[in-house]
Amino acid sequence: MDYQQTLDWMYSRLPMYQRIGRAAYKADLSTTIHLLDKLGNPQEKFKAIHVAGTNGKGSVCHVLASVLQEAGYKTGLYTSPHLKDFRERIKINGGMISEQEVMDFIEKHKKIFEELKPSFFEMTVAMAFEHFAAEQVDFAVLETGMGGRLDSTNISNPILTVITNIGYDHLHFLGDTIEKIAGEKAGIIKKEIPLVVGRKQEESSHVFEKVAKEKDVPVTYADEHFDLKEIHTVDRKNRVFDVWDDKGLFLEHLESPLLADYQKDNLKTAFQTIRIFNEINDKPVEKEVIRAGIENVIDNTGLQGRWQIIGTNPLTICDTAHNPEGIQAVVDQIYGLSFKHLHFIFGMVNDKDPESILYLLPKNATYYFCKPDIPRGMDADELKQHAFKAGLRGEAYNSVTLALNSAKNNAGPNDLVFVSGSTFVVAEVI
Repeated sequence: MDYQQTLDWMYSRLPMYQRIGRAAYKADLSTTIHLLDKLGNPQEKFKAIHVAGTNGKGSVCHVLASVLQEAGYKTGLYTSPHLKDFRERIKINGGMISEQEVMDFIEKHKKIFEELKPSFFEMTVAMAFEHFAAEQVDFAVLETGMGGRLDSTNISNPILTVITNIGYDHLHFLGDTIEKIAGEKAGIIKKEIPLVVGRKQEESSHVFEKVAKEKDVPVTYADEHFDLKEIHTVDRKNRVFDVWDDKGLFLEHLESPLLADYQKDNLKTAFQTIRIFNEINDKPVEKEVIRAGIENVIDNTGLQGRWQIIGTNPLTICDTAHNPEGIQAVVDQIYGLSFKHLHFIFGMVNDKDPESILYLLPKNATYYFCKPDIPRGMDADELKQHAFKAGLRGEAYNSVTLALNSAKNNAGPNDLVFVSGSTFVVAEVI
């Protein structure tokens, strides 16, 4: 098989949560364990930093990988889902796994896949682990796909675990309370392996502290140790911060290309994670290396889709926010911008609760409802009906591209065009 045929085989033979949703989810790690065992347990051949959380885990992973790369380490990065290219999920020092390596992995282990019938995610995690082991990475930064306790990435060998925050998402799988969701995320906590939690939240902190105590794990909350004070923004390209820790000024005049307000929490989490990394590693990462890692994060890792400016006339921004906490964060930042009228391209997947999100959106905007091009996408007319009940007005479009083009055609030069609601909607506009 050539590369495209290999991808087609993967998509058709292995159930893929991102495309079909609930039917692809496995609440069991036995297949992952058996699969990795047949591959010689590659996860035991490299050290990992394992990151979970409702929002921000992808950004934190990219920042950590960029910092470690700047420090001279050969650094693996596993994230999901991908935006444009499957190979975005598996990178070493910012370079994607090659098409040939994807083809070779599938060809080499096809009989095992046919025997065990893993999910697409289980197979992809195994591909990443084998790639990182074969390339002898110094460290790999691993983003959980969903939850933590039963996520395939949890069969790894972490030196540090990180939980960014807890919010309502994937309620069908993780539970319908913050405590239950926190319990699933806490499943990544390993005996005597330090834990960093991004934000201390009243409803979830006691869950982490209980599990940490049982596993003899030190836990620190990043927001209790770091703070970022914004100085100014440079030409919509960088936000400039002074970074303070509990000892005083930590970094002066940090220019971050991460433009979203919510990235301040993610940067705090990354700073605290690097601090703990330095305590347990022989070669500490210097402050100026941390600065370089953050300032070069997009160039180093290819991070996309987080408050990303994709056009300037009119100003057009996309963001992968897709749950209540993420949507609220971007809406709050939209309210802080200066524009004449808001044109909002919005699409969702069909296993989300639309009301929990639609009521958060600005009422005084024109909406362009669309369905992402995956089976799991919510029909645009159905979404429009839900939105009408929430007091939102707009039209349904047959595709994301049509919705974006219509919004741009209708928008004046001082208007704002915003694209959000789903990773898969954003993937189509980038």
